[in-house]
Amino acid sequence: MTTAKILLLAALLVGAVALFAANANAQVAEGQSGITAPLEPLPPGVTADHLFALITARNERRSASLRDYAVLRTYQVVDLKGKVHAEEIGRMEYRAPDKKTFVLTSESGSVLVRHMALNPLIASEIEAAAGKQHHDSSITPPNYTLHLLGEQQVGPYHCYVAQAVPKRRDKYLFEGKIWIDTADYAIVRIEGHPAKKLSFWIERADFVREYEKIDEFWLSRRDETFVQVRLYGKKVLTIDHQDYTVNGSDSKVVAASHSW
Repeated sequence: MTTAKILLLAALLVGAVALFAANANAQVAEGQSGITAPLEPLPPGVTADHLFALITARNERRSASLRDYAVLRTYQVVDLKGKVHAEEIGRMEYRAPDKKTFVLTSESGSVLVRHMALNPLIASEIEAAAGKQHHDSSITPPNYTLHLLGEQQVGPYHCYVAQAVPKRRDKYLFEGKIWIDTADYAIVRIEGHPAKKLSFWIERADFVREYEKIDEFWLSRRDETFVQVRLYGKKVLTIDHQDYTVNGSDSKVVAASHSW
């Protein structure tokens, strides 16, 4: 890949993954989602308003209890053949209520992609946590309408499934599906694409975000963004979250290699 193409790819990836930084405090991949469990009918009495209220209440309770966490992050930009163009690995630490820090431990691959895509992405998340960037992207009634589809098993979690329809065209909102744990009313999985086209060069950007339960909290497990770049084809950004330490105690979970 030429230097010009690398520069363009890096700049486009920054825009394509802006949604991740915006949704960092929120508590489709192309084709099939990878979930094979059948969709089951909803039980009586479950409504979108009921789910919204419970999601908000439980998130507020968990946020109040979360004092700190640390997690090993692996950021990669790869092509569809699995070739890694850039990688950064480091430890992200959070301290309530609004401080995040990232310590880089290793890096490899294209310097340009790392400096123009991965580093700005990490910086954006840190700035968003501190309130320096504010985008109202939460999954709440002012931003979304939910159309309930049924129930489905996602890995170890039994979930309500809903179509999320954004109420405005905004690159920090998404169109897609969400899976909500039926016991904890926490978001388990999100699949979708930005509600507004990111740029002329990005023909499509699909993403999957997966969460996992660690102690009483629900934290990010894996993110994938599939970016279709005009003239240059498709690239994938992945973020793996491993070896969590939550509220000062070790809660190590190694991310699985498969998709739910």
